[in-house]
Amino acid sequence: MKVKAKPNTTIPCYHCGEDVKDTQHYIEDKFFCCKGCQTVYEIINKSDLCSYYDLESNPGITQKQEIRKGKFDFLDDESIIEKLTHFKDDIHQHVIFYLPQMHCSSCIWILEHLIKIDGGIIKSQVNFIKREVAIIYDYKQTSLKKIAEALTLIGYEPHISLNDANVNKIKKYDTTKIVKLGIAGFCFGNIMMLSFPEYFSFGNIEDSKLKTWFSYLNLLLSLPVFLYSASEFFISGYKGLRQKFLNIDAPIALAVLITFSRSVYEILSHTGAGYLDSMSGIVFFMLIGRYFQNRTYQRISFDRDFTSYFPLGVSLIHSNNIEKQISVADLKVGDRIKIHNDEIIPADAILFMGKATIDYSFVTGESIPIEKSIGEIVYAGGKQTSGAIELEVVKQVSQSYLTQLWNNETFNEDKEEVRVSFIHQVSRYFTYILFSIAFLSATYWMLNDSSKVWNAVTSILIVACPCALLLSSTFTNGNMIRILNKYMFFVKNASVIEKMADIDTIVFDKTGTITEQGKSEIIFQGSEMSQEQAQLIRSLANQSNHPLSKSVISYMPFSKSLNVKNYKEFKGYGSSALINNHLIKMGSSEFVLRKDSDYLNSGSRIYISIDDEFVGYFLVKNAYRKSLVDIVSSLCSQFDLKILSGDNDSEEKYLKSVFGNNSEMLFNQKPQDKLNFIKHLQHNNKKVLMIGDGLNDAGALKQSNIGIAISDNTNNFSPACDAILSGESFSLLKELIYYCKKEKTIIFSSFVVSILYNIIGLYFAVQGDLSPVIAAILMPVSSISIVLLTTGLSSFYEVKLRKEKLIKVNIDSDNYQ
Repeated sequence: MKVKAKPNTTIPCYHCGEDVKDTQHYIEDKFFCCKGCQTVYEIINKSDLCSYYDLESNPGITQKQEIRKGKFDFLDDESIIEKLTHFKDDIHQHVIFYLPQMHCSSCIWILEHLIKIDGGIIKSQVNFIKREVAIIYDYKQTSLKKIAEALTLIGYEPHISLNDANVNKIKKYDTTKIVKLGIAGFCFGNIMMLSFPEYFSFGNIEDSKLKTWFSYLNLLLSLPVFLYSASEFFISGYKGLRQKFLNIDAPIALAVLITFSRSVYEILSHTGAGYLDSMSGIVFFMLIGRYFQNRTYQRISFDRDFTSYFPLGVSLIHSNNIEKQISVADLKVGDRIKIHNDEIIPADAILFMGKATIDYSFVTGESIPIEKSIGEIVYAGGKQTSGAIELEVVKQVSQSYLTQLWNNETFNEDKEEVRVSFIHQVSRYFTYILFSIAFLSATYWMLNDSSKVWNAVTSILIVACPCALLLSSTFTNGNMIRILNKYMFFVKNASVIEKMADIDTIVFDKTGTITEQGKSEIIFQGSEMSQEQAQLIRSLANQSNHPLSKSVISYMPFSKSLNVKNYKEFKGYGSSALINNHLIKMGSSEFVLRKDSDYLNSGSRIYISIDDEFVGYFLVKNAYRKSLVDIVSSLCSQFDLKILSGDNDSEEKYLKSVFGNNSEMLFNQKPQDKLNFIKHLQHNNKKVLMIGDGLNDAGALKQSNIGIAISDNTNNFSPACDAILSGESFSLLKELIYYCKKEKTIIFSSFVVSILYNIIGLYFAVQGDLSPVIAAILMPVSSISIVLLTTGLSSFYEVKLRKEKLIKVNIDSDNYQ
């Protein structure tokens, strides 16, 4: 039996959308779930920013958790301000804050109108992809601390980590690629325009002076393309040859060189107009594709370290019990620090005062927080979940357990396998065949008509250059990366898409990967409780800070707490108290029933008795991500699925029902164990895709053929990886994998088109009779066809992905309603 349902309400909080359980917080006809949301509305209304609520329905973030006073005192420290500042002059100061709460157009609107909330702010600009807001302010009118507090008051608490102070904040943006692309595009467009008379007259322009003038203009415009824009192909090809490796850029560079050289010869000797439009077009299109490929890596950080997880400031307690905010980097052994609720422990320390319940899920994968007693050591990286505690530092930040774990040499080993892209392999054979045809053609014409040797060889190298190979791969990958970004799947580079086709094994972490962070599912089993019994149980649960007690409170109907007497808590067992002359017990089977539990592992159980009479138990389980069952069922037929978790095996039975009894599942795995397991799979010739989220997954993610980090924007940290997948898009995992597998299909399709062009061109080229005009038309038409084909096919295969997203959104919406 279940507890009576909570009172249903159709009133959503006007600010954040959560259900309003108590209607005491309201302004006119607007109801709020808590005092915090009401306060935020009052601030927004006072600042004349209520359009915030017009753009999206209930766009705000819940404010039920109050912000601790003095939390941003460390931002008064000049040394910390200097580290966070991007630019400063006599009046202005520039800073960038990471705001993980940012999620919709209303967020962008209000964050770009911060000037109405704090008059010292001059300008604020949002980067939605990176969840950042760049703020320019007058530091004589306001301060960094006041800005952080203002953001927090409206629901956008900035995440400020130790990494923000360690990196060089003033980064010069590399505009080289954009400049090269711009020059190539400008020159290509003008050369094409000046070449139209040559095309339309089939090379027979009546005014010879006009033809000569256009040819020289084309030559002049082609020089910056050849000398500057195309330089990276020459450099890359040269480096490859030095390593005795023929990469795709080497034949491209040769084709550009031959095309430019022959064009110069024809123009100066007045024997033709050359192929400068083709050369500049090829360079331009290839630079566009590479720009799209590199853009994601520049915007998303794939190589974060533990400093992105650590807070920047910490409360130091002086001998006179006065608290002062200092930088975490300044902590010394022997310092007394105060860690407040939901704050990260920055250094290994001994518990000095207070009750510690530490959540190590990010470090070890263990989902249940660990209780610590005074005198016990508390390791860095854990999150305190039960009020404020005082600690004495025993190791500096640089020597802490978390730092040593991150710096473990095995986590920084390079993968033994060095994979060469199939594009380079295909281009190598293509180049060998091309050179062979050119050599045979030269030999034939040398014996029969030596005047045609130069024309035949250069025509072959120009018409059948491997540019189409690079164009097809560059544009396919560039467009696919752009499309994947739309679905919140950010890949590090194009090789990740290519390697996805070889994957045969998928390894899932559990906590935070296939489960939803910070959420749990709770079910009551027992006789139906009366309202009085529910109130008694909730009153007892309110006395404890244990996470399982908090789960019970969140499940029980809201009621006024009763007077509690003789409250006792027994570590590891449970708690009891006398409430309204009733003895209430809550905890383990041994504590409540005085006997061992005989149930199979399926979650954590909280047994309840009233006056020594068993009432029932609460079953608390991890809340698994939506569509997990559908994802597993769709992947299991083509991939070998495995679970690799640092958590205990309490839910193995359920996971077996989802993944199947044949799926290998390992629990209580340390970071080194996970790394070794991935190596073991690879030793057995498995191509492994690892999906994880925590620090304990870092080594395994790096060792895997592809490592994907799940990010729910709960903090500014995700382990070094090959790709980042938003938790919101986890339901699209199967479709995203299959979409990546279409890369080779698209590229090979474009190869077929390219080969057809090459066959036609080579047919005329080997005869030494290829018309310059035909060659000049054939090359850009071939390039443009490849661009259109790859872009069209990659967009065509996106249709299924888009349909699946819409279906899942509708299903989730129906489930919510």
